[in-house]
Amino acid sequence: MANNTHAHSSTLSAKKVKRKSSTQQIREDLTGYAFVAPMVLGLFVFTLFPIIASFFLSFTDWNFVAGFSKVKFLGLDNFIKLFKDTVFLSSLKNNMILMIVVPLTLIFSLILAVVIDKKIYLKDFFKVVYFIPYISSVVAVAIVFQVLFHPTYGPINQILMDLGFANPPKWLADPDVALYCVMGLMIWISIGYNMIIFMAGLQSIPKDLYEAADIDGASKFKQFMSITVPLLSPTTFFLLVTGIIGTFKAFDVISVLTGGGPANSTSVVVYRLYETAFVNLQSGYASAMAIVLLVLVLLITLLQWVGQRKWVNY
Repeated sequence: MANNTHAHSSTLSAKKVKRKSSTQQIREDLTGYAFVAPMVLGLFVFTLFPIIASFFLSFTDWNFVAGFSKVKFLGLDNFIKLFKDTVFLSSLKNNMILMIVVPLTLIFSLILAVVIDKKIYLKDFFKVVYFIPYISSVVAVAIVFQVLFHPTYGPINQILMDLGFANPPKWLADPDVALYCVMGLMIWISIGYNMIIFMAGLQSIPKDLYEAADIDGASKFKQFMSITVPLLSPTTFFLLVTGIIGTFKAFDVISVLTGGGPANSTSVVVYRLYETAFVNLQSGYASAMAIVLLVLVLLITLLQWVGQRKWVNY
């Protein structure tokens, strides 16, 4: 009888403990949800909802100034028109050319990171010097470059004429050269950020590997190619993915430096989208551009993710 009573009381206490732990778990879950709710809400309002809205609007003819009562369904007409739009296709081509900025930036920033990390005194000073362009106002930097590359009164052309060049390049005023000037500015801005990330990656490489390579008689170049580059591959992959996505988001540099000109030679998809939506007030057509850009970026990122299995060493 005593054993039954003891077992019954043990069962009751176990149920109470279980109920208490269950209540505590619910409280902890609710607390966690409360902390992540602002982020999830922001993700939905500022990311997921605009993507979904753009998808539906891409099948319509709509001017956001006129209101939703003026929405007119067009089906696939916007997408058909899009691939016959020479300005859009030119902008898409310019975006593809801009991707060259990423590998060039990675090469320059990796070389700088290795040199500063191993061969230079006052490392912190040089880190700041190269990082300043990245944290500077893009508008201010673009205006300075406008002055430098002015075809007539710019200091660069003045120096070239003093050196004997009768007809120096027109730089930002030349449709054949303007995009490469923009690329040069983008590389100059991004080198500091990439360099800092690479230097952080260099700190995680064990020094024993370099010492063993020295004992085996490996040259510095051989150590760089066989140790540094492979062990920095995860860092390189991160910078490659974010850098290519960044080139497809390029807007501020184009807007301030060239305004898409001359003759749309520096126009990119995001800038063309902005002009279509907020200057020409063709919101449905601009939404179609946004969807095409989204799909293109997803495909390129997917290709990089599949390809990284062959060269990224974790």
